[in-house]
Amino acid sequence: MEQEPNDVIVLSAISRSAKKFDKIAKVTKISSNELNDTLQRLENRTLIVLTEKKGLFGTKKELNLTEKGSKELEERKFELEKNWNNMVTIWKSGDKQKLQQHMDNNRSVIPSMMFLGIMDIMMFSTMMGFMDVAMSSFIPDTQMYGDAHSSDAGQDTGSSDYSGGDMGHGDGGPGNMGGFDVNF
Repeated sequence: MEQEPNDVIVLSAISRSAKKFDKIAKVTKISSNELNDTLQRLENRTLIVLTEKKGLFGTKKELNLTEKGSKELEERKFELEKNWNNMVTIWKSGDKQKLQQHMDNNRSVIPSMMFLGIMDIMMFSTMMGFMDVAMSSFIPDTQMYGDAHSSDAGQDTGSSDYSGGDMGHGDGGPGNMGGFDVNF
């Protein structure tokens, strides 16, 4: 799925209880056409399945991950976490050029890292400042300026997954941080 970063975003949204097309579109901010293509691709790969349930008001259709889909999502999360940890390690080494190259080579997965809560946004922002680059160079506006913190995406699991985590990197990184004890 490396070539299709939206796949992991959609799988994650479905795993967090976004089971209908419009709910997935709202949570992921993926256009209808692109979401249709992504869902078709995931269904063809047997990572998701459309199920029908009988309810009070008729038949209810929803998307669910297959066992294969759940395994794929876990593998991709692990890969993205390793990628993020590599990025942090390069940043801490103080090598701007190497960090820029790594980010350029992995540009397509950065929104996935953000959506899955793997990326620490504060640390990423510091990395961008370290390289003198705007965050918008790597994160689409729909992900940066949406209602990610207030949308019902976080309510699906009872908490917001967009805040990231420190991933065990609490020493503040390279360079002079102005005398403050910055703990990302």
